[in-house]
This record gives sequence, structure tokens and C-alpha cells, in this order.
Amino acid sequence: MHAATLPWLLPRVLLVVAIVALAAEAGHAAGLALGAAHVGLLLGALAGAAGAVTLDALRARKVMHWLRRAPRDSAPSQTGVWGELSDRVERSLRTLERELQAEQLRIRQFLSAIDASPNGVVLLDAKDQMQWCNAMAADHLALDPVRDLQQPITNLVRAPRFVEHLQSADAGTPVHFSIPGRPMMLSVLARPYGDGRRLLLTQDITERLRTDEMRRDFVANVSHEIGTPLTVLAGFIETLTQIPLSESERRRALSVMGEQTRRIQTLVGDLLNLAQLEGSPRPATDQWVDVGTLLQRVEADARALSSGRQQFEIEPGAGGAIAGSEVELYSALGNLVTNAVHYTPAGGRIVVAWVPRAHGSAAFEVRDSGPGIAAEHLARLGERFYRVDGGRSRETGGTGLGLAIAKHAVRRHGGELEVQSQPGAGSTFRLVLPAARVRCGEASTREASSQA
Repeated sequence: MHAATLPWLLPRVLLVVAIVALAAEAGHAAGLALGAAHVGLLLGALAGAAGAVTLDALRARKVMHWLRRAPRDSAPSQTGVWGELSDRVERSLRTLERELQAEQLRIRQFLSAIDASPNGVVLLDAKDQMQWCNAMAADHLALDPVRDLQQPITNLVRAPRFVEHLQSADAGTPVHFSIPGRPMMLSVLARPYGDGRRLLLTQDITERLRTDEMRRDFVANVSHEIGTPLTVLAGFIETLTQIPLSESERRRALSVMGEQTRRIQTLVGDLLNLAQLEGSPRPATDQWVDVGTLLQRVEADARALSSGRQQFEIEPGAGGAIAGSEVELYSALGNLVTNAVHYTPAGGRIVVAWVPRAHGSAAFEVRDSGPGIAAEHLARLGERFYRVDGGRSRETGGTGLGLAIAKHAVRRHGGELEVQSQPGAGSTFRLVLPAARVRCGEASTREASSQA
């Protein structure tokens, strides 16, 4: 017998023996009085044994009653074997309860981490019924994380390409599809795990596809914009080397060649400017640019470009200063004014204004009396090489990058490019700057001038 059982077994045996002995002695005494000593001894021993069993059964009943209630309270206070048994069971239950709580906490933390993932995650059982999904997957696939539980995923996502892909043998490669009525393109990958279960990983690739398309268009547009003047230059060079020309013809050829060369130089300069804007850190917030000085520079350049064909008006307002890069702000505003000069007919009017706005923000406005822009073009203004009128832009020497440069420059200052226009009613372009980078009034102008 194991020695560990003796501390509770020996007292228990001795207690039973003592109870039986006392009861037998009492029975023997009673039997002597009745003249049946042996019968009294036997009945007393049986009564003692029955009492010991009954007492033990009552103590056992208390333990069983505690166990049947799925014990959350403390174990009944007892001594002996039932007390030790209750204590050991209670300690085991509390240990299991702590381990279960710790495991549940780890599961919640794991699911929280998955829920915070930028990708969608859906858990499917062996019948492709949804067991769980995170918030991103619910948004991607238009699911309800609670209502749609235990529903077949093919009943919830009815895109034909998705259903066909999920049922095919080659479900390990991503499939791209869109859900009707939702303006996004999704990539979904199915991964097997466990006993016939599957894990769906979803990703919104709309922006990536748009960026790839813009990159392809950018390369094609650059190739075209540079290829056209190079073709002209190559043609005139061949003409000059193979065909004798008169002095006037030669001068005309050289003039065209110079014009095409300047066109390439302008395009390369704009591309370098745009690349610098996209690749350099955001402008500092402790360098202040005087609004009045910036407007004067832009006005001088615009009047020189216009050569008196348009009427100019500058509205500096109360003046002020902007925290940022003078070079980038000048480039952004200069491009807007240059576009206004190119597209406003002779005798037209161009207004360049500094306009304080609500909540401390402000904007540069360039208003012209040009032909205006149709509504379907407004959303795409600011894209590289996008032109409302491609033929007119090339006639005026435009590269299609001016608004893209202005848009990038103002966004690097935390602002936005806004456009308002109607055909036949002119256009208004605004560089809206946030309050954090704007100081309005003469005091700000003096402070910016002292820094300069």
C-alpha cells in the first residue's frame, strides 16, 4: 500500500473500529440485562457499522451535491478522506479554470490580431460554411459576422468567378473579381487547413490595379511625348544633311528644331520636378513664405508670358504667410497661372487672389474667363498627362504635367487642389492650405519678411 494513503486511511479505519466497538459494548451490556449477551453484542456491532456507513454516506452526499452543481463555490468543509477528496477536486477544477481562461484570452488576442489585419480572413468548415470572419473580410465580401455564421460561403458571395474558383481543384491561386454594386476589385486566396477546412484571405487590390494602370499609361505617355519631337528633330536633321535648302528654309527648320528641343527640355524639367516632389520629405513647418512676395513673383512671370493679351488682377487680401517650401508653392501657383494664360483668349481676365477661409485655413485662387471645363473632366484633372483638349495643349506647349505638379505640391503641404468650372463660364482653381500652415494678416507678413 502506498505510504501517502496512510495519513487518511488509518484514522478512518480506527474511527470505524471504535464506533463498532462502542456499539458492540453497548449492545453487549443491553444483552446481559435481557439475558442474551451474545445477541446484544452482535446487534450492537451491526448498529455501529450501520451508523458508521450512514455517517460516511452523509458526508459523501455533501460532496456529490457540491459536484452536481458544477461547483463554483468553495468545497464543503470536511475532514478525513471526503475533505481531502473535496480539496483535491477543487484545486484541480480551479487549475483547469485558470488554464481555460488563459487559453480563451490567447484565442481572443489571436482573433483580435487577425481582426486588425489589413487583409480579410474567413474560416470555413469542411462544408464551406462560414465559421468566423474578421471586420475587413466582412467589408470586402459584404458579410455579417454574426448573422451569416454557419452559412455556405457560396450562398453569401455569389460572384460567378469566386464560386467557380472555390469549387475548382486549383483553388490555391488567387482569383480576382468584383462584387456587383461594390466599387472595388478583390483578390481572394483559399488555403486548406485542419480536417478539410479552408482559410480565405481577401485583399482589396483596387488601388494597386489603378496604380499599375497609371504606371503603364505614364510610360506610354512619356514615350509618346518625347517620341513625337524626336521624330520631328530626326526628320529635319536628315533633311538638312541630304537636301540643299535656301537660307529662309534653313532658318525655319532650325526654328522648328529649337522649338521641339525646348519642348523636350520642358517635359524633362517637369518630370524631374514631379519626381522630386514625390520623393523628398514633406516641407518643414518652421519656414514661413510671405504671400505678398509670392504673388508678386507669379504676377511678373504671368505678365511676361501673356505679353499684354489678357487683363491681370491681383487680390492679396490682408496678406499673410505660409509654412513650407517657397519653391514648391511658387511652382504650384505658377503652373495654375500659366494654364490660365494659355487657355484664356486675348482680352480675357485672370484674377489671382489670396482668400482666408473658415477655421483658419486659406487658399490661392486663380480665376479665368476662359472656355471652361466640362463636368466629366473635373475628377481627372491633376492626373499626369491628362488633357481636356490635347491638341490645344500641344499648341500652347503644355506637357500635361502642370496640374499634377500643383496637386502634389499642395498635398505635400497638407492641402488640396480644388477645381470649379462650367463650359463657357471660365474656371476657378484653388490651392487650399490647412490652418496649421497658414498665418493671415500684416503681422504674419512682417514675420515672414524678417525670416527671409
